[in-house]
Amino acid sequence: MSLIVQKYGGSSVADADRIKNVASRIARSRDLGADVVAVVSAMGDTTDELIDLAHSVSPQPDAREMDLLLSTGELVSCTLLTMALRTLGYPAISLSGEQAGIHTDTTYGKARISRIDTARVRQELEKGQLIVVAGFQGVTDDLDVTTLGRGGSDTTAVALAAAMDADRCEIYTDVDGIYTADPRLAPDARKLEEIGYQEMLELASYGAKMHPRSIELGMVYNVPIYVASSFKETPGTLIHQGPDEDPVEDRVKVTGIACNTNVAKITVRSVVDRPGVAAALFEPLAQVGVNVDTIVQNTSADRTTDISFTVSRTDLPGALRQVETVLGELGAAGVITDSSLASVSIVGSGMQNTPGYASRMFRALADGGINIDMITTSEIRISCIIDESQLGEAVQLLHHGFQLEEDN
Repeated sequence: MSLIVQKYGGSSVADADRIKNVASRIARSRDLGADVVAVVSAMGDTTDELIDLAHSVSPQPDAREMDLLLSTGELVSCTLLTMALRTLGYPAISLSGEQAGIHTDTTYGKARISRIDTARVRQELEKGQLIVVAGFQGVTDDLDVTTLGRGGSDTTAVALAAAMDADRCEIYTDVDGIYTADPRLAPDARKLEEIGYQEMLELASYGAKMHPRSIELGMVYNVPIYVASSFKETPGTLIHQGPDEDPVEDRVKVTGIACNTNVAKITVRSVVDRPGVAAALFEPLAQVGVNVDTIVQNTSADRTTDISFTVSRTDLPGALRQVETVLGELGAAGVITDSSLASVSIVGSGMQNTPGYASRMFRALADGGINIDMITTSEIRISCIIDESQLGEAVQLLHHGFQLEEDN
């Protein structure tokens, strides 16, 4: 019997009727001869509601208590889904992250999975059970509950699929696949039938609706990931290892346009230019788990420098606190922030070794009157930081400029 791990997002289990719909989908998979481990997110906007509730009783909730609180959302949805499966006549059992053997490090709010003990899951499968696992959560070696960050249920699902050597991982959500751009911003966006891990990782890191860590795990352990809608039966997108015999030069260079509004910029002003300044600034941020993306540093004639870098908006308050503690050590004149920014990226294999893609991107944005604040690149991505108010226009300009509406 094949083994499939299925993940259902919050919109897929937002109310009782949708939970029943998911139960029917899982039951059909069982009827077709598959063992199923289902991973579920919290119902609808439950996580946001719990965050708001926490801040209503404490301006700065303790990180450990927040993780324990937020983990309850997934427990509610996974138990309700199990009840719905049993009502349909199928043997099923719900498991928390801890019961499913998901162990993590101690970084509350952004924990990373360190290992998975699959003994309990395998034991229940041998009994013929359908298994429903609470996503987004794990447990430390001290048995403290942790959460994996926004979208962490994707990571739970792919990690379980890798640990269980599942045939594939299926991600069901409110969209029916991976598109060349966000269809809400680019109406002519085209759904991709398939995409490679590396390109998908860049799209996920810069705004596509997949947790980047889940794509990393899929790539490392070669887990095929199928993304589709839980509301329609239309074909989705397969994320997998591309064929080795397909030369990079023969591939479409730009696969899609990614965008992200969760961007904030911090600028440390007039830092004395000397060895160790960057380390003194960024080490404290790393120690508290703040991920820094784009970094720009310019040295002036008077041997001082402004250092600008981007973080997620959700990390901005914590990052700013850390920066303020080292301003004196840096000899800086001050710090300013900007949270009205967004990033727009072109993603595709082979761009680094092919001239013209950066200039084509910059020309398209310039012709649309869109100013570029910062630029960052990787082997298969070019990203521009722009004003958030111009994001929709930027996506459309680039999507049309690289002719992504055409099926190449």
